[in-house]
Amino acid sequence: MPKIKLHWQIVIALVLAVIAGSITGTDMGAGGFTFYNAYEFVGTLFLNALKMLIVPLIASSIVIGIAGMSGHHALGRMGGKTILYYATTSLIAILIGLTVVNIMTPGIVDGQPAKDMIGLSSDVEDIKSKVEGKSAGDVAEVFLRMVPTNIVFAAANGQMLGLIFFSLLFGFFMTKIEHPGAETIYNFWDAVYNIMMLITDWVMKFAPIGVFALVAKVVASTGFDAFKPLAMFFVSVVFALAVHFFVVMPLLLKFLGRVNPLRHYRAMAPALLTAFSTSSSSATLPLTIECVEKNAGVSNRTSSFVLPLGATINMDGTALYECVAAMFIAQAYGLDLGFAEQFTIVMVALLTSIGVAGIPAASLVAISIILTTIGLPIEGIGLILAVDRILDMCRTTVNVFSDSCGAVIIGKSEGEENILKA
Repeated sequence: MPKIKLHWQIVIALVLAVIAGSITGTDMGAGGFTFYNAYEFVGTLFLNALKMLIVPLIASSIVIGIAGMSGHHALGRMGGKTILYYATTSLIAILIGLTVVNIMTPGIVDGQPAKDMIGLSSDVEDIKSKVEGKSAGDVAEVFLRMVPTNIVFAAANGQMLGLIFFSLLFGFFMTKIEHPGAETIYNFWDAVYNIMMLITDWVMKFAPIGVFALVAKVVASTGFDAFKPLAMFFVSVVFALAVHFFVVMPLLLKFLGRVNPLRHYRAMAPALLTAFSTSSSSATLPLTIECVEKNAGVSNRTSSFVLPLGATINMDGTALYECVAAMFIAQAYGLDLGFAEQFTIVMVALLTSIGVAGIPAASLVAISIILTTIGLPIEGIGLILAVDRILDMCRTTVNVFSDSCGAVIIGKSEGEENILKA
């Protein structure tokens, strides 16, 4: 009997999870045992297993990737391409979100601001006075975490930007020491990387079970009623994400990467389905690397640099969501934001998305920064919580796909010939 491919196993698990979660809810069970608790336990166990891989995999992949580059110029060239790609795609995503939210105006219901319908209590006039004249302010602190005072503490607390920066330095200067020592340390990190990939393969055998538990838990706790009062906001975000995912990214793959976008969708299917179920680009990173290297054919030299960096600073879906959410809250209060305020939202969304941790709901912190920057009350976040989890799953999928597209495009620009060959 032929074995079912991993991405189809995950799809089946997603369908079964929706059915099981809607049937069991949060209370079904017996003797103090509930299915919801079982979902939570298994889902948390799977997420913990994925997160366990993150630090050693990121460190080893970056060190090996940087050490394998032929000198400073190769690193600088690839780094420049990577940063340019990530900044461009994030900006495009934000502008798509801004366009959609201005056209669909989800915060306006039947010609009236949705403030009273969704329970916002702050005084509108007071808010208007705060919004006027606001600028992006000081967001430089987002970048301070790039240079941690304690790399072990940074790694233990999920501060991936600091870990990436240290690993870049370590890999670069590893090539500057005498040959015998350099070879020994390179062999060590190469072995660590290969071991981590084997562990990743093993963990991913349990992915359908973990996905089932994670999605069933969400459906059991939220059901489908939460979407009704926020339907237009939900539709606006999903539509904007779909435009970026199904239109912008394939065009970039076609014209910049010169590859078949459909092949890349197939290559990344397991990683995308895992990203959707876990809502964590960091937790999905081990599988993203595996899919990009084994299925898409990108070299480790490229993927080990582009993907870990992307999982930390390239958050297209998150940046788009932050922009739409801030605009939605402003519309709900009846505020007509001008060009200056909307430009501020775009810039702050772009900057804060860089420092957002690749974990579920981390974007809520970034949204609070945007709201504070333009003078909107933090309580506005409360009205989007009902649908945030599902939207988090969607935007994480976009984040991961954009990272993988970046690896393909940059790999092709570096002259790699075996990417997405039939």
